[in-house]
Amino acid sequence: MMLKRPFKAAQLKWRKGPGGKELVYITARDVMDRLDESVGIDGWTTHLHEVEGRVTCELSIRFGERWITKTDGAGDTGIEGEKGAISDSLKRSAVLWGIGRYLYHPSAFHGRDPVEWATPEGYDKIMAKKHNKEIEEFRRELGNV
Repeated sequence: MMLKRPFKAAQLKWRKGPGGKELVYITARDVMDRLDESVGIDGWTTHLHEVEGRVTCELSIRFGERWITKTDGAGDTGIEGEKGAISDSLKRSAVLWGIGRYLYHPSAFHGRDPVEWATPEGYDKIMAKKHNKEIEEFRRELGNV
């Protein structure tokens, strides 16, 4: 559940995309911090590979003794080239685990303002109710208090 938890509005970055449309994103450091907080610094690892001019990132998370890997990739970016491809491939792999996936949902924002469910507080409220817990109890279990 912690992997999918929305980010604070202050962590969200915006840029112009195709056709001038505004796109929201998080940084690779936000992804790394979320992984550290969620599964611990020894609970995840990455392996980068080049495949046909694209950088792929294998993002593995440990569950008990078992490692599960999800992979995605990206090409060089117009801003930071190869470094951008590395960061983007990590972020794209993280989306496969649910990290920042909500950022792609068409109803997650009104302009640049996240709707309630796309905020940490709104998410906590919904998940606490779903699991029939008080919000404080839910947050303690996530390690957020």
